[in-house]
Amino acid sequence: MDLVIGPLDLSAHVDEALAVQAIAFGLGPDEVAVRRQIVLRHMTYPGARAFGATQAGRLVGFVYGMPNDRGHWWSTVVEPYLRARGHDDWLDDSFVITELHVHPRHQNRGIGRSLITTITDTADEPRSILSAIDTDSPARGLYRSLGYQDLARQVLFPSAPKPYAVMGAPLPLRRR
Repeated sequence: MDLVIGPLDLSAHVDEALAVQAIAFGLGPDEVAVRRQIVLRHMTYPGARAFGATQAGRLVGFVYGMPNDRGHWWSTVVEPYLRARGHDDWLDDSFVITELHVHPRHQNRGIGRSLITTITDTADEPRSILSAIDTDSPARGLYRSLGYQDLARQVLFPSAPKPYAVMGAPLPLRRR
């Protein structure tokens, strides 16, 4: 079946997107409820946008992000880690990949790569930053293949059970 990557009205499709994220990331109903409010708030920020991957009319993956703002919660958490490594300048003039998730049945088919390159291709900023669980994973492998490098590791987010890595890449992303 044909896969379609295109703009996504994430506010209108938040429940469908969070169902994908819950399966891909192993989230329970309480975590989904909290994330729902976060996503809806994020989509009101200037420059926030989302893209989805649909197959047979069903959402199988999505990405969203926005221009970074040092006043946003994520930036305030990662800033000390980046500053300690001399990389806090990455918080300026960067497009943040806030979430990128692909349903496990559709992973390893280039969907995540297509989603992240599509959204960053629309960015005015010269670089992109994101955070990912700090472990060797297919997601971190994807980010590295696109040109992302570790800017800080063992970043602890409140209430997150595992440490994260903050990664950054110049735009446009490296293509295969």
